[in-house]
Amino acid sequence: MSPDPHAGGGVDRRPLAALLTAHTVSTMGNSLTLIGVPWFVLQTTGSAGRAGVVAFCATLPVVVAALVGGPLIDRFGRRRTSVVTDLICGLTVSAIPLLHYAGVLEFWMLCALMALGGLVATPGMTSRSVLIPDLAERAGTSLTRAASLFEASSGGARMAGASLAGVLIALLGAEAVLLLDGATFAISAALIAAGVRGVRAAEPVTSTARSPFADYRRNLREGYAFVASGGLLLAVILMVMLTNGLNQSWSAVLFPVHARENLGGATQLGLLSALFGATALLGSLLYGAVGHRFSRRAVFTTAFIVGEVPRFLVAALTDSTLPLAVTLAFGGLLIGTLNPILSTIIFERVPLELRTRVQGIITAGCQLTMPLGGLTAGFLVEGTSLSTALLLVGGLYFLATLSPLVFPSWRTMDDTPARTTAETVPGTAAEAPPVSSSEPSPPRPSSPAP
Repeated sequence: MSPDPHAGGGVDRRPLAALLTAHTVSTMGNSLTLIGVPWFVLQTTGSAGRAGVVAFCATLPVVVAALVGGPLIDRFGRRRTSVVTDLICGLTVSAIPLLHYAGVLEFWMLCALMALGGLVATPGMTSRSVLIPDLAERAGTSLTRAASLFEASSGGARMAGASLAGVLIALLGAEAVLLLDGATFAISAALIAAGVRGVRAAEPVTSTARSPFADYRRNLREGYAFVASGGLLLAVILMVMLTNGLNQSWSAVLFPVHARENLGGATQLGLLSALFGATALLGSLLYGAVGHRFSRRAVFTTAFIVGEVPRFLVAALTDSTLPLAVTLAFGGLLIGTLNPILSTIIFERVPLELRTRVQGIITAGCQLTMPLGGLTAGFLVEGTSLSTALLLVGGLYFLATLSPLVFPSWRTMDDTPARTTAETVPGTAAEAPPVSSSEPSPPRPSSPAP
């Protein structure tokens, strides 16, 4: 393991700045993919069902990778994982337009490329997000400020990527957007490779176990035991698992089809997505400034019900841009508070030595229904109508968001538990090797996307 000259003191802001910049570039690329791929499928096949199939192929491997990848990230090293996975993602997304230009792209190839990209995307994102607490301490900044910067960079990147995607699709076609997306992954890989050198928490964890596979199984079992032992944490995973699947229905099929049929095309899709991202960014920043004054549970529940559900109703009942723009702008302001709340809850409850393993399991759990979300929405649109699909998905979303009002485990949402260690969690080993020699504030993972 490489020495960390700052483990014992001193301030070095460069690794945190490099990670935040790489995260911004990578998230912008994800926004390009989010709009570019569904539009490319609709443009080349005209089928909402096929758009759903591609979304299924892209998200199912994400869940698989998150379920089993945590211990592998620790073994391979967070920095190395981030770099390698970004490069693979860049190659897969760039291959789609290049094969299309060559006239040899088949539908199964598109599905396979999206599946490969999805398989490696989650380990890369996880490896970056779990470094935030260590790099914040190294930079001499508070965890709250670093977490806010991480969320703000996500919101700004999503806004810029969405608007850029809409304009580029209108001017140059979806193929150009996917090529640009490939370039963003290469830039992100270069930033992490050069900017996060010499950080102990980013390097591979040395195992003393005789059997690497036995060590892997033990580490994986510890992560699952921790998640299963927590009432609120498990409640969060189950709720966000349901809402993420319904969000995937919206982003992969329902919203692109609505934009194509009723709003005027890809430009409107990109600008509305950018508007949503801008207000979500503002909401995240406002919550970072004054959110501590309010009940987490009250803000969380209100944001989910009022911020998420109305868009489905408005899109189903109107065919103009302005009502949906107002709805998305107001909704984004509320939704921007969700990830900081979820992140804080998870960081307060997950011990340092289990961080990567537990974050991978949380990610997998929260994304478990996403493969079915896009697939089901595609067949719903083709089997019924767009309006019926929007109303049905919106109704299910409303029912899912009632969870914090119904189940007792959510009542602990405003509590701040004592720092948890592996010794206090049934089924985990106290001797689990730490990923860092430092003892930062409660760690902050990337929260499940609401």
